[in-house]
Amino acid sequence: MSIIHTPEPGEVTGDVAEIYAADERDLGYVAEYTRVMSVNPEAYRAWEQLVRAIVAQLGLRRYELVTLAAAQGTRSQHCRLAHGRKTLKLMDEPELERIARDYHDAGLTEAEVAMMEYAERISEDSASMTEDDASRLHELGFTDREIVDITLAAAARNYFSRAIQALGVAVEVPPGIGDDLRGALLAPL
Repeated sequence: MSIIHTPEPGEVTGDVAEIYAADERDLGYVAEYTRVMSVNPEAYRAWEQLVRAIVAQLGLRRYELVTLAAAQGTRSQHCRLAHGRKTLKLMDEPELERIARDYHDAGLTEAEVAMMEYAERISEDSASMTEDDASRLHELGFTDREIVDITLAAAARNYFSRAIQALGVAVEVPPGIGDDLRGALLAPL
């Protein structure tokens, strides 16, 4: 249970009710992280808009791979589980399990691995990053715009992951994740 008191689904109105309803449609319940973050519905909506703007340029597959790597870097089981579930729309469970266990040895392209390494590094120690960190992405053909979008996706994940961790949000396993995948996503980071 988080450190923030949140209203029950039947107690909310307006924008918060719409935010809750989206989770109910998608998950069958309102996730605790949604309840906590929608205490400020304006910030929650701005967050959603930021993600849409990043995905529109980066593409959904790249966004989800970056998100998984950034969540690994922040040690966010919340976001690894939530985005593991979302990534199942893009790939099958065995492939995602391999990525969750070790994306370096999961059959990804060299560019995808480099992108994930970069996102994980942002999440672990962005203050020490230099031009060399992005040079590998340039060598693999990423444009400056793509590098900015990868950086924004990782930084956005850091924002959300760190906020829900700081607010004591419980880790919930969303529906549709098999035992092996759950184990891979929840493995010590």
